[in-house]
Amino acid sequence: MTTPSPRVLVDADACPVKDEVYRVALRHGAAVVVVSNQRLRIPDHPLITRAVVSDAFDAADDWIAETAGATDVVVTGDILLADRCLKAGAAVLGHYGRPFTAASIGAAIATRAIMADLRAGMTERTSGPAPFGQADRSRFLSALDEVLVRLGRG
Repeated sequence: MTTPSPRVLVDADACPVKDEVYRVALRHGAAVVVVSNQRLRIPDHPLITRAVVSDAFDAADDWIAETAGATDVVVTGDILLADRCLKAGAAVLGHYGRPFTAASIGAAIATRAIMADLRAGMTERTSGPAPFGQADRSRFLSALDEVLVRLGRG
């Protein structure tokens, strides 16, 4: 019995690592589905497809969460979507190469809530997160490769 090939579902609207996903996934022979609420340019390759969903709030998240399964890797920066996909049995990887797991998702959700409360109480602007850099891309490449190897083994 053969193990189904892994598939990568990309929450693409604000994803800074789409090119890295294509490179690693194609090396592993994994299909990639780029999910967004607008038509994004994707490489012309039979393993790379797009799913354009409505512009309704959370439409892309809903599509990904309903589609994700045990042989999928979901790439997202959305912690609540990560939680939904973990519950569906998918592997979930953040843009910075950090895997979301059943053991870590509760703390990530709590931190998200605390940060939202802190931001709501702020009266002055802050500089925001640090720019996404080469070290972040490198960490993501390594993490995605590791997850695809693990899923490919079944």
